[in-house]
Amino acid sequence: MLQAPYFSVVIVSDFNEARRRIGEYSFDIVIVDSGDGSDTEFAMDISDSNSSVILLVPQENFDQISYRAEPFGIITAAKPFDGFYFYNMIKVAIAFQYKIQKLTSQTIKLKERMEEIRIVNRAKMLLMQKYSMTEDEAHHHLEKMAMDKGLKRLAIAKQIVESES
Repeated sequence: MLQAPYFSVVIVSDFNEARRRIGEYSFDIVIVDSGDGSDTEFAMDISDSNSSVILLVPQENFDQISYRAEPFGIITAAKPFDGFYFYNMIKVAIAFQYKIQKLTSQTIKLKERMEEIRIVNRAKMLLMQKYSMTEDEAHHHLEKMAMDKGLKRLAIAKQIVESES
């Protein structure tokens, strides 16, 4: 089921090699076949990445392992299983991956916005200290400078912070 062009599959034989690969490359989905179930720690370690993790565990250990793994956002599946069940797991992992990508994108945008606010506030503070302006006056001054120079408010704020540092 995991064939090109939809999937690029990398198979490794041990967890050390898998750790190295995950450190070097970004994978959307990581499937961990946990043999007897004792290798659950590996799946938990890599769950901090942006990959969707599917952990395959023996049926007899499924409940115990899934309760440990689920708080890490790991999808657990009891083996053996049929093709339809595996197909559905992959579909869930793909949906989960889309959600992760969307949240990551939103997080990046929020961090950028917070940084912009921090710089603009710093510039306003410097204007207030240097020219005894109120916050509203400093805000309007930044806006006017941006309009006069045809630049964004952030660019003007950066210039002010750099010139006053």
